[in-house]
Amino acid sequence: MSCAKKESEKESATATAHCSISYSCGYSGTTNALWGITYGNSTFVTVGRNGNILTSTDGSTWTKRTSGTTNVLYGVIYANSTFVVVGSSGTILTSSDGTSWTSRTSGTSETLKGVVYGNSTFVAVGYWGTILTSSDGITWTSGTFGIYNHFKGVVYGNSTFVAVSSQVSAPNSYGSILTSSDGISWTTRTSRTSSGLYGVTYGNNTFVAVGRSGTILTSSDNGTSWDNRTSDTTKYLEEVGYGNNTFVAVGYWANYILTSSDGSTWTSNLHQTIKSGETGLYLYGVTYGNSTFVAVGSSGTIKKQGFESETILTSSDGTTWTSRTSGTSKLSLE
Repeated sequence: MSCAKKESEKESATATAHCSISYSCGYSGTTNALWGITYGNSTFVTVGRNGNILTSTDGSTWTKRTSGTTNVLYGVIYANSTFVVVGSSGTILTSSDGTSWTSRTSGTSETLKGVVYGNSTFVAVGYWGTILTSSDGITWTSGTFGIYNHFKGVVYGNSTFVAVSSQVSAPNSYGSILTSSDGISWTTRTSRTSSGLYGVTYGNNTFVAVGRSGTILTSSDNGTSWDNRTSDTTKYLEEVGYGNNTFVAVGYWANYILTSSDGSTWTSNLHQTIKSGETGLYLYGVTYGNSTFVAVGSSGTIKKQGFESETILTSSDGTTWTSRTSGTSKLSLE
């Protein structure tokens, strides 16, 4: 990776790679990477670059949908009989079935990275400390929280919202963690890490957050205190999900998918061996539904530092994975 460590104060809506908080990279710009995925209403919905939205009932066969936008779409959730998608330039889309989508007014032009539902409230988080709330996914309210980090992920569990972020200034980013009972009033917690945090989930009475340098944190007291765990990798972990009594963490620049039954002890599952110049997998999202884990991202050539096409993997146990075809055209590298 020939990325120079250079912090940009704001990610461009047309950025070609998720170098998170502190890198500008020489990517070709020809990519349909998939960034987020959820399961609801008997349907998987995954979202990504160029306004891409794909749906599937089984995780194997996928159908491309019309989103009405070319903005990057990062996060998606299903709750309250509604799919809600968030993305760059304050993009928010809603749908009752995952097929037909309607654009909503967010009231912000900041990039929105994650969205969740809990306590009868949708909460969307994004860059520069942006946190939005909505009771229906249609009308949104912005709050001021006195923190200017880039929020990357948010989850709801045990009557608590937990949001994770990376610091705006580089090169030494640190992860911030905030908790809230209502999505409106937030409390900053001590993360005990010097690494940016990108994803968070809840399961088995435990919150799990993942991030840069293979960072994995856990909390069993509603996000108040956090413990560092050993992940057996120093690579970026982008997202973590929970299902079938198993945590699954995914990332990029290495094709390791990590699994854990308790969030504390992790096992590396090598999906594919990568050598310089070979095509590799970069995973940004993972979810569980219909007795299936689905991980999404992009594939590309390390030597050229570009991404070719969408990547979709499925697994029944989080350990053995199968590559799937998205059904959209493959883009060539420049």
